[in-house]
Amino acid sequence: MTVASVPSADLGAIISRLRAAGCVFAEDEAALVAETARDAAELDVLTDRRVSGEPLEYVLGWASFRGLRIAVDPGVFIPRRRTEFLVAEALRVTEPGAVVVDLCCGSGALGAAVAAEQQVSLHAADIESASVQCAMRNLAPSGGAVYQGDLYDALPAELRGQIDVLLANVPYVPTEEIRLLPAEARLYEPHVTLDGGPDGLSLLRRVVAQAHEWLSPGGHVFVEVSERQAPLACGVFVEHGLAAEVTVDEELGANVVHGTYLG
Repeated sequence: MTVASVPSADLGAIISRLRAAGCVFAEDEAALVAETARDAAELDVLTDRRVSGEPLEYVLGWASFRGLRIAVDPGVFIPRRRTEFLVAEALRVTEPGAVVVDLCCGSGALGAAVAAEQQVSLHAADIESASVQCAMRNLAPSGGAVYQGDLYDALPAELRGQIDVLLANVPYVPTEEIRLLPAEARLYEPHVTLDGGPDGLSLLRRVVAQAHEWLSPGGHVFVEVSERQAPLACGVFVEHGLAAEVTVDEELGANVVHGTYLG
């Protein structure tokens, strides 16, 4: 359907329902739902899903990320706008032909965004089968390979010591703080995609501990953390032989730790 094909009275009713459900951008969301629906019956179903609190990205089947429409299925982590900053930082050091790995890839949004702007050899991995299937669709246009498994265990052995840029947007919400997240994340996204352990850095530690085995000399690793976690995360990088720096985008509320393997 198109917005123009929906009677104005019906569209107005959808906007009213979305606004009553607490959707701040009800007009924009109504237009997107109308564009996604194939017919009036599906429009009703999609509207009901959104009014019930289901994330808009699951309702639409995609999320906007650095100008791309990234397919997102229910059960797959929804890429956040703040993570666009991580991609921007990675692109500063990504040269043509670089070997790039999107670890804990979820939908594959990070890898897809890098590949959209630079010619690279792209690989991605996730432990969740739903994420792997979703990432395969998103990385197909760039010829990216997607693997299933636990962190580096998923990667082919030939990548060891060959990775130029490692993107690892690992979960970093402390376990006890998941209950404080917005309902859309807390109730709909799998906790495994959110839970970073007691201090939020459990998976980050595992990624950084083995990074030197997989990075090429001078290779880079990028992770996203909260502002208060950044100093501790830098310490983890240094402990494992990587130089570390923190970059911040205050507008997006994004904090990225950039590690460089000097070995």
